Amino acid sequence: MNTQSSLLVEEDSTVFGPSHDPRIKRISASQQIHGALRDRIVSLEFVPGQGLSRTEIAAYYGVSQTPVRDAMLKLEEEGLLIIFPQSRTEVSKIDIDQARETQFLRLSLELEVTRCLASDKRKDRLATARKVLTMQEAALAAGDLGRFARLDKLFHGALCEAAGVQNLWRIINSHSGHIDRLRNLNLPNPGKTANILHYHNQILDKIEAGDTAAVEKTVREHLSGTLAAVDQIIARHPDYF
Repeated sequence: MNTQSSLLVEEDSTVFGPSHDPRIKRISASQQIHGALRDRIVSLEFVPGQGLSRTEIAAYYGVSQTPVRDAMLKLEEEGLLIIFPQSRTEVSKIDIDQARETQFLRLSLELEVTRCLASDKRKDRLATARKVLTMQEAALAAGDLGRFARLDKLFHGALCEAAGVQNLWRIINSHSGHIDRLRNLNLPNPGKTANILHYHNQILDKIEAGDTAAVEKTVREHLSGTLAAVDQIIARHPDYF
C-alpha cells in the first residue's frame, strides 16, 4: 500500500470509526479496545482522575474482561492509566515532564524529516500532506475540533511517511498521550486552530521551496506553542495536573 492510500485508510478509520477500516480484522480485540480507550483519554472524554470500571467497559464494547484488562495494562505502561490492584483504575493526571520529554523527541524527528524533505526534489512527496491539510481546513470550517485534532496528527504523520520514517513516528506517537492532552486543552483557545493551519501551510511551502533554514525555524515555532502556554492551561484546568 502506498503512502497516500495508507494514510487515507488511517484517516477514514480515525474519523468515521473502526468499522470502515478494512484492516481492523487483523488486530486483536485487546488492540481495538486499547485504541478506543486511548482515543477517549487523549480527547479528554475520559478526564484526568476519572475512575474507569473494567466491567462497564467490557459491557460497553461487548467483550469479555480479558481484552479490557490487557488494554488497560498497556495504557498503564504508556502512563495514561493508574491501576490500583484489587481496588480501582483511574485516568492519570497530565505529566508535564513527560510531555516535555516526548516533545523533545518529536521536535528532533520533525526537524530532520522536514530538512530531508526540503532537500528531496520529488514533486509528489507532499501529496498526502497536502490532502490531509485540505481535510483539516474543511474540518475547521465545519467546526469539528475533534476531527481537526485527529487530522493534525495525520498531517505530521504524512510528513514522516514521506521521509520514510513512519515507524519512528509511530513510536513517538505511542508515548504522546500527555502532550496530546495538553494540545487538546489548548486547541479551543481563540486563534489556535488558524495558527496551526498557517504553520502547516508554511511548512509545506518552505519544503517545496527547498528552504531548509526557513522550514527549521517554522517547525520550531509551530511545535513550541502548547508548552509555551502550559502555565495558562494549568491555571484553567488545575484538577487535570
